[in-house]
Amino acid sequence: MKLRVYIDASVVYGAPSKEFSQDSQRFWEAFRNDEFILIVSDVLEEEIERAPQSVRDRFEALPESRIERVISTVESNKLAMQYITENVVGTSNLDDCRHIAIATICKTDAFVSWNFKHMIYRRAGYNDINEMLGHSKIAIQTPKKFMEASNDEI
Repeated sequence: MKLRVYIDASVVYGAPSKEFSQDSQRFWEAFRNDEFILIVSDVLEEEIERAPQSVRDRFEALPESRIERVISTVESNKLAMQYITENVVGTSNLDDCRHIAIATICKTDAFVSWNFKHMIYRRAGYNDINEMLGHSKIAIQTPKKFMEASNDEI
């Protein structure tokens, strides 16, 4: 069974520096090779609508047959607010919380992002809240770490 991998906009935008660009390319190559299913939410689509045209074009070129679309729910929105209430991040990062909450509620296998400050470095906080509320922990990782973990399983 293929892994279900939720992404945020940072993955579509690309690596935050040239140092990581090869890792982004490996991630997208694995996706194009049908190695995992991409989970795309309404929150991501809203962010992509505000992105530069080149990013929108890159997103729209993704093969629809390998994408699972999900939407935010009352439950995911409550969970996102709980992350803020528990000070995992501040209110200005609501969309980041919404992404992680949707991925949690949809029971994705991994959450992939280049957002170190508000997601990667705060994964323990998100997972503490998930565990406290009876949700499963979620693997929040960079495309590089995701690809390394995927290669370890082969």
